[in-house]
Amino acid sequence: MSAMPPAPSASPKIGLIFNPRSHRNRALAGEVAGRPDVIVATPAQRGELTAVLEGFRQQGVRCIAISGGDGTVRDVLTAGLAVYEDDWPEFAVIPAGKTNALNVDLGAPNHWTLAGVIDAVARGSRIERRPMCVSDREGGGTMLGFVFGAGIFTTAVRAGQDAHRLGAFDSVAVAATAAWGVLQGLFGSDRNVWRRGAPMRVRTGADAAELPHGGQGDPDRRTFLLAATLERYPFGMKPFGDLRGLKLAVMDHPRRRVLATIPMIAFGWNGDWLREAGVHRCSTDRIELDLGDRFILDGEAFPAGSYVITPGPALRFVVP
Repeated sequence: MSAMPPAPSASPKIGLIFNPRSHRNRALAGEVAGRPDVIVATPAQRGELTAVLEGFRQQGVRCIAISGGDGTVRDVLTAGLAVYEDDWPEFAVIPAGKTNALNVDLGAPNHWTLAGVIDAVARGSRIERRPMCVSDREGGGTMLGFVFGAGIFTTAVRAGQDAHRLGAFDSVAVAATAAWGVLQGLFGSDRNVWRRGAPMRVRTGADAAELPHGGQGDPDRRTFLLAATLERYPFGMKPFGDLRGLKLAVMDHPRRRVLATIPMIAFGWNGDWLREAGVHRCSTDRIELDLGDRFILDGEAFPAGSYVITPGPALRFVVP
């Protein structure tokens, strides 16, 4: 984790974005009462975010505190593309969503408060992270996010949402979903939704080199794809080993020998035979994807299509 010196502490203006209907955000209404240094926005729809951020910019907001989960952060940063260009403010994340993978990476407290954010703006540290730019090649625009998944990643998120409904959140839901997926992969047939994967073509780098296929199963399908720019993951997992920056992990076909080693792979192990078995991990500056099924970006599903993933802007996040 690379920490940077705190920003100057003279009268910082903080913009706060949150959903007042969220159970975890109810206490914020009392926190912001009577605080002239905090400008509050409670947009009800994504389409309102650009105007909110433009208002923050005009009012000289130096730090935007986002109270929500990964999806809320994705929406705010995506709206910021049209407002900030190369002059972004700082951000702070108050983890109040069902999934908070970014906050795990940043290391802020799980029950961080607005008061804690205000104190950290003056006396805390900064961590730099670069989200991914996910651009629709068919003209559907660009989103900024930190975790992109396809294949059984999409299936796992659906199962994780079921876990949320049963009361499991954050890392607990991740562990429960991963364990269930491995069991289904080990003991199910290739007709099982956990083993089918999705039609996809994967190319990497400036020369758009085709990612090789291990030869097992349908060569036009891949079981699992994960791309991310986070550096730390729940439970200390290291799904990309020691790679940095924009990282990619792909499993071609759920061979049972590979699935049996998933716990070891998740914590960074990289056996010499994995690539021949259809497991690929790399860091790159460009990923081109043709997807025949939906993908997940920071917890939400988006439609199939052709996409390009590149490193996004370098952003500073305030932490204690």
